Amino acid sequence: MNKGIRASEVRVIGADGEQVGIMPVSEAMRIAGDQNFDLVEVSPDANPPVCKIMDHGKFKYEQTKKKQEAKRKQKTTQIKEIKVRPKTDDHDLATKARHIEKFISNNDKVKITLVFRGREIMLREQANAILEKVVNLTADFAVVEQQPRFEGRVITMLLAPK
Repeated sequence: MNKGIRASEVRVIGADGEQVGIMPVSEAMRIAGDQNFDLVEVSPDANPPVCKIMDHGKFKYEQTKKKQEAKRKQKTTQIKEIKVRPKTDDHDLATKARHIEKFISNNDKVKITLVFRGREIMLREQANAILEKVVNLTADFAVVEQQPRFEGRVITMLLAPK
């Protein structure tokens, strides 16, 4: 910006967006100073570098406003976790399905974790049946994004909004 520009000649774009032409930096700075603006290097890699006559403070302000607007429009999704066990009862599964529905309605993903303790590791068929019940209970509003995966004493499955 202004005296920080190192090139000897620059292509100048006026405050209104019109091309002024290629000129020495000193002349471009004089023109910018006459209009009470700054000379800002917008494309230093070009040959010759491109500079624009603008109000640098206003430019920075508009950039931060654009960033804030983009951040506001950005969608955020979280992964919520629901834990079940191989011997979880049907009524408890229905309650957990309501919780899953609430999470999914907030556009969050839900990780179903089925934990085995002790000798429960032998109840894999029951565990698969429980995960299948969860999928059936949530079929109206959720899809299985990641199929059930067995990792040690834990089976995990990921549900996402439809």
